[in-house]
Amino acid sequence: MPRLLPSATEIREAAGRIQGVAVRTPLRKSTALSALAGGDVYLKIESEQLTGSFNLRGGFNAVSLLSAGERARGIVASSAGNHGLGVAEAAQRLGVSATIFVPRNAPAVKKEGIARRGARVIDDAVDYDDAMVRARAFAGETGATFVHPCLGVPLLAGQGTVAVEVLEELPDLQSMLVCVGGGGLLGGVGAFLLSEAPHVRLIGVQSERTDAMSRALEAGRVIEIENLPTLADGLAGQVDDDALAIGQATLESIMTVTEEEIASAIAWLWLAEGIRAEGSGAVCVAALRTGRLRHLVPPIAAIISGGNIDEQRLQGILAAAT
Repeated sequence: MPRLLPSATEIREAAGRIQGVAVRTPLRKSTALSALAGGDVYLKIESEQLTGSFNLRGGFNAVSLLSAGERARGIVASSAGNHGLGVAEAAQRLGVSATIFVPRNAPAVKKEGIARRGARVIDDAVDYDDAMVRARAFAGETGATFVHPCLGVPLLAGQGTVAVEVLEELPDLQSMLVCVGGGGLLGGVGAFLLSEAPHVRLIGVQSERTDAMSRALEAGRVIEIENLPTLADGLAGQVDDDALAIGQATLESIMTVTEEEIASAIAWLWLAEGIRAEGSGAVCVAALRTGRLRHLVPPIAAIISGGNIDEQRLQGILAAAT
């Protein structure tokens, strides 16, 4: 069985590799959330990353480690949008041809950002899982290297650099909230915490409409979920056995939030904190604002994983909130 999680050494090496490409994003205390939680809460604002999400970290690390032959044959990825942005940015910087398969309903801001970085965007997939099937088929037909959105030690090592930065600035961290889709960010962050700060409680958060990991953990096996529309498009799709194994290895617990709670968190983040967050980026704050996590020991860090939300959708959420 292939190794799923990177070592702390591999994550630190990734931190060096992405330096000068990915930015070191702010870790900022939220006075309002701290009051609600009864202790210090910090926001790791990955929405201010170069591509608007954490995915650049793993995407660049993975592409930079490809052989010369693999680079020459090009790369292909499937994505809800943010992984595609990270891979496209990496490919552009490293002179590699990239093709990205995304769902037809992927946010325009993500599709346009991918194309602007020189990658070919194919957006005729029905949903996230269909995009992965098409990308894998393309890899088989063309010889391009498939850069998985959620698996692979190089990818997860890059995502784990988020935890490196948090612990460097907040060494007394006790609890971490991470959004969970296919397990990429979870695997990288969880691997580093298990190695370097095993006392930290890692809590996953999903939308109730993207709860594949939550159901799988409860059942102890992969459970197929229905493909439902969600504000947390970056967390959509199924999980496989490898993703489930990552969740079992890293998470203390996982919770879901409603679409209404996500929308409220998006609006609150913008109005109260000045942070532009997409649905998947807002789920951790949504969880804190429910009051169901008052048992967590502070200091608490919550990752704002991305901010790539279409302007029209954001304005609609803000109008409904006010």
